[in-house]
Amino acid sequence: MGNAITLNAGGGIMIIWVVAMIALIYFMMIRPQKKEQKRINQMLGSMAVGDSVVTTSGFYGVILDITDEDVIVEFGNNKNCRIPMRKAAIAQVEKAQAVATASTEKVEKKDNE
Repeated sequence: MGNAITLNAGGGIMIIWVVAMIALIYFMMIRPQKKEQKRINQMLGSMAVGDSVVTTSGFYGVILDITDEDVIVEFGNNKNCRIPMRKAAIAQVEKAQAVATASTEKVEKKDNE
């Protein structure tokens, strides 16, 4: 007889399980991670001078200058506290116009009380 490789029913089911596990890992782990990385890259790409940011360490500041890989952020009311950092250290960005609108609404609300 020949040296033909034959798959019995157990081998076929095993291959189906392996393919199913790989697909499950892709849809549960790899795909969401890629979507999150795309969102972060889009957020970092849309940063502008004057935007309020939160760093990965939890500090709040305002962007003063942007280069290709770095930003200069001013923290607090002290105008001397300007720190250059990598864009990757930014966790959240709030656009300058949204921040101004929110602070105006807070002031108006306090005036009405």
